[in-house]
Formats: sequence, structure tokens, C-alpha cells
Amino acid sequence: MTGAVPPADLMSPLALFLHADVVVKAVMIGLLLASVWTWGIIITHATRLRKINRETDAFEREFWDAKDVDAFVEKRGTEALPSARIVSAGLDEWRRSVGIKTTDRSGARERLTSRMSAEVASELDRLSDRLNILATVASSAPFIGLFGTVWGIMRSFTAIAGANNTSLAVVAPGIAEALFATAIGLFAAIPALIAYNRLTHGLDRLEARLTRFADRFHATLSRELEMER
Repeated sequence: MTGAVPPADLMSPLALFLHADVVVKAVMIGLLLASVWTWGIIITHATRLRKINRETDAFEREFWDAKDVDAFVEKRGTEALPSARIVSAGLDEWRRSVGIKTTDRSGARERLTSRMSAEVASELDRLSDRLNILATVASSAPFIGLFGTVWGIMRSFTAIAGANNTSLAVVAPGIAEALFATAIGLFAAIPALIAYNRLTHGLDRLEARLTRFADRFHATLSRELEMER
């Protein structure tokens, strides 16, 4: 354990990593990579969710204010927004239903409900992609770090037995290296857990919002069906 190294330097994060056992190093590197991956997912999803909410506000406001729905959909129906896809799916199903010689209004309403509900579910599946990685890191990182800690402490006790010296100066560096692995595990897990809960909550709110929008649009199309002969 490089006794020539000053104690302050020996306890620095870099020194703890460099002097750690190869297994503990592998654990630390894996957890650091998981942390970087986690932050990439957090930033990407948080930015995308904020953008979608902002653009959805504008789209829905303009949609309900539009005098000509067909013209509005032709202009903005192809946008990569959940609300736009719901509108396109609803109108497509409505046109298919009224295109039949004898319109089955009850069946048409059921198909509209099914089609738009499926579109809402599809959008939520797409937006929640890779969130399971945050949950995995949050639940597994502390235990992976703990494995590195246990391994490092075992080696420290082995070193004590080999040196026949129970001095704290002998065992402290090894134990510090081992505990550093747990610290990195928590460093990866805590942001992942918080972000997973926050992003899941944001997606739940978006799902409720899209469901309300789909229900309102469904009511509009149902009234149009009543006018069909």
C-alpha cells in the first residue's frame, strides 16, 4: 500500500481508484459508465418531455380554435407530436367508418375509441423507452458497489493476516478503497431513482392529458357521426 504517499493524497478519489484491486476497479468503472449513461438518459428524456408538453399546448390550442379541421390536419397533422398522431388516427378511422354504405354508428364509435386509445398507448410506449434502464441502475448500482466493498474489505483482512499487523494505518487504505465503491454505487443510483420517479410522473400526467384530448375529439367525431345519413 505505497506508504510513501502522503495520507491526504492516498485518500483522494483518484488515489483510491488507482490503488484499488482490479476487481474493485472494474466495479468502479462499470458504475461510473452506468452513471454517465443514466445522466444521458435523464437529460434526453427531460428535454424531450418538456418540449413535447410545450408544443402540445400550442397544437391543442390551435386545433380547438381551428374553423376547418381538415385544413388544419392537412397542415399540421403530420407533426411528430402525440396529439397530432391521435388526431390523424381518429380522422382516418372516422373516414373509413363513414365511407361504408351503411354506417354502423355504434361500431364506429367503438373503433374510434380503440384506435385513439391504441395511439395514446403507442405514444407513451415510445416516450418511456429506456426509462427501465434508470430503474435497473437505481435498484442494482448500490448492490454492485457493495460487492466491490465486500471484495475490497476481504482483501484488506487478507493483507492484515499476511503482515501480522492489525494497525489501522495498514488496513485503512484498503477499507477506504472498498467503501469508495459503495459511494460510487450510490452516486449512480440516487439520481437514477429520483429521475425515474419524476419522469414517470411526467409521463403519467402526459398520458392523462392525451386521454382527455382523445376523449374530447372522440365526442366531436361522435357528433359528426350523428349527422351522417
